[in-house]
Amino acid sequence: MQASQFITAVKGGKYDNSIKKLYPNKDINDRKDRILKLANDFVSLYGDLDITLFSVPGRTELSGNHTDHNNGRVLAASVDIDIIAIAARVDEPIVKIKSVGYREDCVDISAPTPESVRKGSSSAIIAGIADYFYKQGYSCGGFYAHTTSDVMTGSGLSSSAAFEVMCARIFSEFYNNGEIPALELAKAGKYAENEYFGKPCGLMDQAACASGGCLWMDFENSLNPKTEKIDFDLNKYGYSLCIVNTGGNHADLTDDYASVPTEMKSVAALMGKQTLRACDEDDFMGRISYMRSIVGDRAIMRAMHYFAENKRVNMQKEMLLRNDFDGYLNYVSLSGNSSFKFLQNVYTNKNVEEQGISLALAITEHFGAVCRVHGGGFAGTVQAYIKNDCVADYKRAVESVFGEESCQVYTIRPYGAASVSENCING
Repeated sequence: MQASQFITAVKGGKYDNSIKKLYPNKDINDRKDRILKLANDFVSLYGDLDITLFSVPGRTELSGNHTDHNNGRVLAASVDIDIIAIAARVDEPIVKIKSVGYREDCVDISAPTPESVRKGSSSAIIAGIADYFYKQGYSCGGFYAHTTSDVMTGSGLSSSAAFEVMCARIFSEFYNNGEIPALELAKAGKYAENEYFGKPCGLMDQAACASGGCLWMDFENSLNPKTEKIDFDLNKYGYSLCIVNTGGNHADLTDDYASVPTEMKSVAALMGKQTLRACDEDDFMGRISYMRSIVGDRAIMRAMHYFAENKRVNMQKEMLLRNDFDGYLNYVSLSGNSSFKFLQNVYTNKNVEEQGISLALAITEHFGAVCRVHGGGFAGTVQAYIKNDCVADYKRAVESVFGEESCQVYTIRPYGAASVSENCING
C-alpha cells in the first residue's frame, strides 16, 4: 500500500481494529495520531513509497533477576508500549533508518563486517543483524524506515532490544515472507549487540520483545534456550502492572552490573564449572566455609540468590498455569526480598545516600502492594502489582516523590514483533 493510501486508510478508520488490539487500554485517537504523524514524516523523508507498519513491544522481567547470565531461567512479558516503524522495501542494498530524535543511519548491508561500522552505534546493530541472517542462510536487502518509540531509554523496558528486533522483523517481512521465527529474530539482535555494537548482552530481552505475551525461558543451553508462552492477563485478576522510574543516575554503574555475573561465576569456578547452573546446590552449601575466604561473602550470597531465584521462576510459572495469582504474588515478594538482601542490586555502594529504588520499594510496601526491583538494578525502576481500583492513589503517592509521570501503568501485550495491516496483526 502506498504511504498516501495508508494515511487515508488510517484516517478513515480501516486500521482501528488492529490498533485497538495493539493498545486495548490506550486512547485510540492518540495512537492513530502517532501513526499518522510517523507516516506523513516518512513521506517527507523518503517519498510516497509502498509501505508497511511494524510494531515491537517493550518487555518487563517478571522473575529471574540476574539469572540468565548464569544459564538460568527467566519469566518475562511484553507490555503495551512499543517502537513503531513505517518501512518500505527498496532495490539497493542500503538500509536507511531515521528514528525520531536521532540522526539518520545509512548502512550498506551488501557485505557487512564489524569493522565497517562504528561500535556503539545504531548502524552497528543494522549491519550485525544483516550479517547474522546472511550466515544463517536467510535473505536480506535494503529498506527505508522511519521509527518512533515510547519504550524510553533507561526505563528497564528494553528500548535497545525493541529496536534490534524491529530491524530483524523488517528483514523477515520484506525478504523472507515474514517467516523467520521469533527466537531467530532475537538471536539476530543478540549477535548484533555482541559482535558489532560491542555489548555482551544475553538473549532474554530480545526474546521477550520478539515473542510477545508472557514467556518462560530456560537458558541452560544459551544458544538454543527452551521457551514456553504462558497465558497471563492481569486484568483477569483485577491488577495492573506499574513501573516506577526512580530517576537514579546510571552513570558509572558498569562495574556494579558486571560484578554480579563475575561474582556468581567466581563461585562456579571454585566448583569446577563455568556457570552456577552447572553446579549442585547441596554441594555449594557444603563448601561455603571454604569458598567465602576466597571469593568473599557477597559472592556467596549472590550465588544463594541465584539458586533460589532459578527455582522461583518455575514456581511462578506453575502458579500462573494454575491461575493461582496469590501464590504468584507471594513469589514476587520473595524475589524482591532476595534481590535486596542477597543479590544486593538495589543501590550502589559508591553513593549510599542515593537509594531511589529502596525508597520506592518502601513506599510501595507501605501502600500494601507487592513489588520488586526491576531489571539490572542499582538505579532505575521498581515493578509493582497494584489493584486496579488503587492505581490512581498509588500513582499520586509515588509521583509526589519521584516526579510527574514517574509511574507508568502497563498491561501485558499478547503480540510480539509484528507487521500490522487493516484487520490483521502478523507476529
